[in-house]
Amino acid sequence: MIMAHCRHLPAQHEDLMKDQSKADVVVIGGGIIGCMAARYLIEAGRRVTILERSAIAAGASAGNAGILAFPEIVPIPAPGITWKAPGWLLDPLGPLAIRPAYAARLAPWLWHFWQASSRASFERGLKVQAAMMRLAAAEYETVRKDARLASFIVNTGTLDLYDSEKSFAAATPDWARKREAGFDFHRVGRGEIETLQPGLAPQFEHAIYSEDGLQVSDPAGFTRALAESLREDGVTITIGEAAALEPTEAGARIRLADGGVLEARTVVVACGAWSKTLAKSLGEAVPLDTERGYNTTLPATAFPLKRQLYFNDHSFVVTPLKAGIRVGGAVEFGGLDLPANFKRAEALLTLAKRFLPGLETEGGEQWMGFRPSMPDCLPVIDRSKAAPNVLYAFGHGHLGLTQSAATARLIAELAGQQKPSVNLENLRFDRFSGW
Repeated sequence: MIMAHCRHLPAQHEDLMKDQSKADVVVIGGGIIGCMAARYLIEAGRRVTILERSAIAAGASAGNAGILAFPEIVPIPAPGITWKAPGWLLDPLGPLAIRPAYAARLAPWLWHFWQASSRASFERGLKVQAAMMRLAAAEYETVRKDARLASFIVNTGTLDLYDSEKSFAAATPDWARKREAGFDFHRVGRGEIETLQPGLAPQFEHAIYSEDGLQVSDPAGFTRALAESLREDGVTITIGEAAALEPTEAGARIRLADGGVLEARTVVVACGAWSKTLAKSLGEAVPLDTERGYNTTLPATAFPLKRQLYFNDHSFVVTPLKAGIRVGGAVEFGGLDLPANFKRAEALLTLAKRFLPGLETEGGEQWMGFRPSMPDCLPVIDRSKAAPNVLYAFGHGHLGLTQSAATARLIAELAGQQKPSVNLENLRFDRFSGW
């Protein structure tokens, strides 16, 4: 086997190259979804190789806000959202933007998004997300018991802030849905807001506080520590770019970008925004697209931030990380190839300064990454029809870190022919074909 873009492979990688029969499970993707899937698969007794195109945690797993957002069960495509979206699009630096050069390619995705905003689809998505989040919260409790990972998960609490009583009232039905799903929180006024997070602009008089809000203090470090723990437990990590998949009698064949070949009994496609191409190589069309996320990480001294802040009326967050204070959010559709527009990161920083007047905005590091997103904002967790030994685990949008352990549990169950912990009917890759 010839590896693509190899980097001084250690002996175990060289052995794998000599003997393809040693590939039991190959997980394509070294982000949080792929690494967590590998963890659960080795716990199930499988021998696992992670095939990563560049480096562990090189994409969205490094640049996310670090929030374990278990209460976020309400689907984004909701009844009435199509009336709001045009207003967002009028602001080129607002919470939603579509790059003009990409608009035509995005049209099918937007059509499915509109379909997903029906009342029936919204209610179905709400139930699916609630089930996924309950499983995610339970599985992360298991992850926290691993001493190699426990220190990364901290309780900061989460403060959801609203500009006005009107916008708070508009969000009340969503909070009722979250409470019904079993999540705990309470309303706070200006006095308690100031106690929970001093230094907020006086306009914030309405908020929700979730005392048990969890944070991954270093998203990139967490994923890399997870990968290192996998190495310790016998997982092989190989650098190489998967270009196409083919079914075989014994499993599946991975064709690499440089012409090399790797065969495995089971293949897990968990390479985020790049997963669509691999599904297409099997003849399976998936309406996966990419939401570009932007952020700026400021020095920890930029503001005395105590907890996670959601600015709900503006679709961005400010979170305290080990590396500093991360200001990020919003959505831009522009595919994988167009250059980044860091004016979006600058616009978020300007808003953050307005809402946190004492925030020092100098010395930050900008970032842009790709969130793999499906039109109904639900992930794909499924088995390929063309190659039954190929499993799909992608499309988590903003919730990849949050739902990683739940997804890993479900993938391990699929690989073991076990009944899944969550009904996967609405997470099929082909769920849009009948719409």
